[in-house]
Amino acid sequence: MFQLKVLQFILFVALLYNSRACQDKAEEQKQLDWWQTAEFYQIYPRSFMDSDGDGIGDLKGITSKLQYLKDIGVTAVWLSPIFTSPMVDFGYDISDFYGIQPEYGTIEDFRDMIEKANELDLKIILDFVPNHSSTENEWFKKSVKRERGYEDFYVWHDGKLDASGNRIPPSNWLSGFRGSAWQWNEERQQYYLHQFAVQQADLNYRNPLVVQQMKRVLRYWLDQGVTGFRVDAMALLFEVNMDANGQYPDEEVSGLTDDKDDRNYLKMDLMENQPESIDMVYQWHEVMQNYQSVNGGDTRVLLIETYAPPAYSMQMYGNATTEGAELPFNFNLITEIGKSGMSARSIESGVSNWLSNMPAGRTANWVIGNHDQRRVSTRYGVRNIDAMNMLVMMLPGASITYQGEELGMLDGDITWDDSVDPAACNSNPDIYKQFTRDPARTPFQWSADKNGGFSTAAKTWLPMAPDYETINVATESAASNSHLKIYKSLVQLRKSSKTLQQGSYKYQALNDNVFVLERYLAGEDTLVFVANFGEGSYSANIVSNFDNSLPVSMNVKIASLASTKYANAPLSTNSISLAGGEAVILGTK
Repeated sequence: MFQLKVLQFILFVALLYNSRACQDKAEEQKQLDWWQTAEFYQIYPRSFMDSDGDGIGDLKGITSKLQYLKDIGVTAVWLSPIFTSPMVDFGYDISDFYGIQPEYGTIEDFRDMIEKANELDLKIILDFVPNHSSTENEWFKKSVKRERGYEDFYVWHDGKLDASGNRIPPSNWLSGFRGSAWQWNEERQQYYLHQFAVQQADLNYRNPLVVQQMKRVLRYWLDQGVTGFRVDAMALLFEVNMDANGQYPDEEVSGLTDDKDDRNYLKMDLMENQPESIDMVYQWHEVMQNYQSVNGGDTRVLLIETYAPPAYSMQMYGNATTEGAELPFNFNLITEIGKSGMSARSIESGVSNWLSNMPAGRTANWVIGNHDQRRVSTRYGVRNIDAMNMLVMMLPGASITYQGEELGMLDGDITWDDSVDPAACNSNPDIYKQFTRDPARTPFQWSADKNGGFSTAAKTWLPMAPDYETINVATESAASNSHLKIYKSLVQLRKSSKTLQQGSYKYQALNDNVFVLERYLAGEDTLVFVANFGEGSYSANIVSNFDNSLPVSMNVKIASLASTKYANAPLSTNSISLAGGEAVILGTK
């Protein structure tokens, strides 16, 4: 009997130990990595801050404004390309992947920026543009001459003959900047592929030497102190391989447009979303992991640009045996609203299509704007800017803010004569506004001073948006309330709330206009976001129509700028009256 009791006691202690070990493990799992709840902030360097009065933003300008980013709660700063470039596509046509564009500064300026960012505990993310290079790149020049090791560095093809014996492009593939994606090179006597401008030649990732070279680029900039990369146009990295006869098949017509020069004229199933591109993400993730293993420090991250369907995008996260990117960018709040229009139901669809497809254990992220899209206030309406910023801060995972969204900046007014974006310039004065990205790239608005405090130049590279005297950092900082102050409050709430860091979620479109999102965590404050994305007023009962476990009264934490609600005031959850564009965040504590 005594021996039995001893055995039972030992078993009890072992079970207790294992139980505590499991609890400790659970606690460890709750310790999220820095990027999982980060506020990423995109800077378009050409338009952020000009330090030398030439009308163009630069690295010293960025360094001088890092304190502003720290003050508003940014975790990591993503810079659009700063590499040496002829600037045909403003940095997305790179002639030297290891160099700094001279009008932006020098490598010493870059290192100074890294040093300042480190002092402020800000992380720097660079734009990695792997799909193509400038035709001014030495690699391309060597490939044209078929120099050893560079013969197949790019996607070359002889083309084919038409019925009359004339040489024509290898396929009907179209460029993202209009017209054929194939360009004849007279010296080499072959066509090369360019999915963007003629001056942006596609690299050939079926060549192992290209793969090695681009991994070398990643390691170089990691050595310079960056914490990761946003990867441009990832889904275009590989196109379908040639058939047994060495030919590329034609794309099918999409039926979406009658404009035969518009890329959307074709389905683009052969030029995008190939399985090899996903494998390349996995290879680059391994580069990042190996670098951290050797050098220590925080996790180096990959943020992937992909507008692909969920079944493809979700593979970027990795699979059962292989780790992938930390964050394949989620553009659902852009694309779903773009298809269906601004409504609570389109927002619900955008949120659901990501969260319901995301693999278990992965981290969500939310993007509402960038340098390729019209500004948030322009697309969604000025009255909805606070609601959209609230939404991305309340949803689980990381948020991405494009410069100026915290201010509610609107599109600039860009005429045909002002246009510099190749997507627009390759069209004509009658249709350029369908394609231009210039309106979202106008200089950042720091103050009501000349050129919005961006530059002392007589003329900036793009004209200032006409409202810079009223929508700017100085004005909104001095105001009793503003979009900027609401944004800062949102970030502060997110950083301080365990509910937002680790909590569960529930969401619903109550009708076409009103969207509700709840975040909850045992023992912590329950938070509820309620927004009216319609134009008219609406009274919402979020207890009977959404969650009957909510208390009948909750306190206002944050309200949109034009809201009649004010912070710390109690609000009846049985009847929340919201004007068009009004949004609030409520808490139980």
